[in-house]
Amino acid sequence: MTETLMTISNVSKSFGEVEALREISLEINSGEVVGLVGSNGAGKTTLLRLMSGVYKPTSGSVCLDDGTPVDKMRQRLGVVPESTGLYSRLTAWENIRYHSRMHGIDDDDSWNRTSRFAKHLDMLENLGRHTKGFSRGMKQKTALLRALAHGPSVLLLDEPTAGLDITSARTVRALVKQLRDEGGTIVYSTHHLAEAEQVCDRIIIIHNGDIQADGSPAELLEDTNSKNLEEAYVSLTQEKARPRNDDLESEGKFTRWWRRLFTPRTPKTILGDDSSE
Repeated sequence: MTETLMTISNVSKSFGEVEALREISLEINSGEVVGLVGSNGAGKTTLLRLMSGVYKPTSGSVCLDDGTPVDKMRQRLGVVPESTGLYSRLTAWENIRYHSRMHGIDDDDSWNRTSRFAKHLDMLENLGRHTKGFSRGMKQKTALLRALAHGPSVLLLDEPTAGLDITSARTVRALVKQLRDEGGTIVYSTHHLAEAEQVCDRIIIIHNGDIQADGSPAELLEDTNSKNLEEAYVSLTQEKARPRNDDLESEGKFTRWWRRLFTPRTPKTILGDDSSE
């Protein structure tokens, strides 16, 4: 029997006058890879940040299976953000161990999980290296290992293959499939339809802050009478995509002051003409 691990109920999120998401409702079930697909600015990253507890909804709720809000139980989540956020002066293992200790995980347990998945990612020999000299692919793999080390119930991936070479991207996708086959639950954000079709059991298409479709790749093709996912996506997103603004939080007073202080107000100022003084 399928178990619901996370419930998003009538969630909206606004940043000032910008409504990034509008009354989103969906369930994330155990043992599935759920793809969040949409263009830049669609609301994918905002939804992932709500799922991870980084953002709080303007209205609605995001709760785990026992009804606990996600921001109260972040230890049950594994998150790989768009920016890896690694400490460059630490080794890969030190980054992972530090994160695991914050979740109360014993070093031995963390190492056992890390070394197991590191073998699949061809990273085992690099765990003792400082991340400062890592390539984009190695940093992404380290971030993935960090997210898995404490044994999360749900893994949230934001564009996990963005900027990776073909081999590294294939390795990451293969690990996602392996985790799914072992009963893991993954939410996989991407704007690549071909990638979503390869790894996702279920695809949620987000456009301009709304869910336009939710189903398996086969169901989306049938519902839209399309020959491929690209055709289905185009038919579901006819409205012009809005500019990307889903990662803008309201500015604080200090931020506004700092920006005004160092941002030239007129073209004359940029050119060095201070005759108006």
